[in-house]
Amino acid sequence: MDDQQMKSTDRQGKIELIATQRVGVNGELYKVVDFLNKNLKEHRLMFGLTKKEDKMVISVYEVE
Repeated sequence: MDDQQMKSTDRQGKIELIATQRVGVNGELYKVVDFLNKNLKEHRLMFGLTKKEDKMVISVYEVE
C-alpha cells in the first residue's frame, strides 16, 4: 500500500450499527432521516432508511 492509499484508509471511519426499528410505510419518512443526518453529523451519528416488503426500516449508526 502506498502513502496515498494509507492516508485515504486512515480517514475512513468505522461504521457500527446501533439500532434498527421497523415501522409502517410512510412516504415522508425519508425527510426525517435526511434531517437527522444533517443535524446530528457532528455527534458522529448516521441514519439509514430501507423499505422491505410493506415495512420501512430505520437504522442508526455510530461513525468513528
